[in-house]
Amino acid sequence: MELRLSSLSSAVVRRRLPLVGAICVLGLGVSSLVLPYSIASSPSFVPLISSRFSARALNRGAHTIKMEANQTIVPSIVVYVTVPNKEAGVKLANSIVKERLAACVNRVPGVESVYEWNGEIQTDSEELLIIKTRESLLGPLTEHVKANHEYEVPEVISLPISGGNLEYLEWIKKSTRD
Repeated sequence: MELRLSSLSSAVVRRRLPLVGAICVLGLGVSSLVLPYSIASSPSFVPLISSRFSARALNRGAHTIKMEANQTIVPSIVVYVTVPNKEAGVKLANSIVKERLAACVNRVPGVESVYEWNGEIQTDSEELLIIKTRESLLGPLTEHVKANHEYEVPEVISLPISGGNLEYLEWIKKSTRD
């Protein structure tokens, strides 16, 4: 009898596993389709078995919608500028923030740059400035860098900020000039 019970238990377990697996797969699939649209209309089991990736997608989607509808932020950018040394980095970073051309400048030492200049390959140790500002200030920021930089052709490149911490993005707006 014992042998029969254990084989019956195994048979029951084997039959239930495909069913459980199917429910999990269905639940994950449904959560991927349902969660981005409305949590309220999703079946009650979906939040319990939804993947963390679906939750991240939901958070990103809702966050982006909030940003687009939010009038307390402005289109913002990150700007990269390289400088030859720490002293030049400190001086330029301070003048940029003082003039309210950026909310924040991160100085990253120890950047090794390889580039071609006047037909020769050059290698220099530099400091990278990562500047967070309004998109509308790129022109004035570029002019400020060119006027206060020792390079003949300073690097000034920008990347859009497509999302992030709303409070930080609001702070960028408040900390920079109009």
